[in-house]
Amino acid sequence: MAQLKRVLNLRDIVLMNIVAIVGLRWLLTAAQTGPSATVLWLAALVLFFIPQALSVIELTTRYPKEGGVYVWAREAFGPAHGFIAGWCYWVNNLIYYPSLLIFIASNALFIGGSAWLGLESSPLYMVLFSLAMLWLVLGLNIRGLSLGKWIQNVGAFGTWLPVLILFGVAIYALASRGSATTFTAQNMIPKLSSGTLGVWATMCFGFAGLELASVLSDEVHDPRKTLPRGIVISGVLITMVYILGTLATQVALPANEVSILAGIPQAISHLFAGTGWLWLGGLAALAITLGGMGGLSAWLGGTARIPYVSGLDNYMPAALGKVHPKYGTPYISLIWQGIFSSAFILMAVIGSTIEEAYLVLVDATLVLYFIPYIYLFAAVVKLRRTGNSEGVITIPGGQAGLYLVVGAGLFATVVSIIFSLIPG
Repeated sequence: MAQLKRVLNLRDIVLMNIVAIVGLRWLLTAAQTGPSATVLWLAALVLFFIPQALSVIELTTRYPKEGGVYVWAREAFGPAHGFIAGWCYWVNNLIYYPSLLIFIASNALFIGGSAWLGLESSPLYMVLFSLAMLWLVLGLNIRGLSLGKWIQNVGAFGTWLPVLILFGVAIYALASRGSATTFTAQNMIPKLSSGTLGVWATMCFGFAGLELASVLSDEVHDPRKTLPRGIVISGVLITMVYILGTLATQVALPANEVSILAGIPQAISHLFAGTGWLWLGGLAALAITLGGMGGLSAWLGGTARIPYVSGLDNYMPAALGKVHPKYGTPYISLIWQGIFSSAFILMAVIGSTIEEAYLVLVDATLVLYFIPYIYLFAAVVKLRRTGNSEGVITIPGGQAGLYLVVGAGLFATVVSIIFSLIPG
């Protein structure tokens, strides 16, 4: 019988976490809020990202099995709850892929300069580009993680390059005309409103995803050691990208001129118009496209393991639990994921503007994705009481530390669900 292959090491996990979690579009959304974005990022870090990291490390070392949040919810609360957590996690990503692909498609146009930008409002271009990208990445993941992981690894470097270019743009802006945003102690304090909390919910979503690598536990070398180390290393790098990248964007552009879909190439084009440096916009766009492909590959490959494990448990059709006899991948699950995602792409783009489609998809993604996090945080408490703690890296601070961390994570999760439903 064909089995999954252990092909992921520490480097692969670190780069997978970076490319799966870091979304330059979340950075751009944060930059639109103005100087208070830094404080909002720090609040998301303390109340959500750190509790998420500590909880995932404990659960991963307790149950280092293929399926991640599906397995944790199943072991803590029973098969029905495992199915609900896994189902929400999987379906959310079917909605997430179109929004990611629209973002990639919008930035890819800057590779060709002004000659291509007219396609930005073309639904036909968005659909054809998105479907081609989806099935290319899907095919590589069916071929095996030994190949698919390189898309993620290259994508991680593709995520860093635009940020480094952005830092250079910010320095140029400071030297040539000063910061486009004025930072004071007063305007950096966030104003409490549904709009601000909605943006904060998006920032929490931007920090989400550390559990993804755990879904692939049976394909990781020594997951009990590799996954926690990967979480710590990537967590530091992810935080740096978001906070420093947001500040650089605000230095380069005023908040009301930041585009959600193409802010970084746009900033370069704006600042270097009439100079010989416009090629940097195309380079940044190429890097963002590669980074997007890496993120797509990570999520496609990772979430396909949820219906795969559900198929093995007979909660979904048994065919989804089949492994390719040559490549050792859950190819049936991947193919069905591609079919459903293609349908969502068509439904999202046809009949609405590109930006409207993007925003609707993001809001729907936020709600569905955070439901499994309620299970994740609750499972930490339940399994601490009933599970074996041998070899487990537990949340520090004993019971008080456990409740403090889980309470913060649940608070951020519930607030994010509520305010992602309220228009800003």
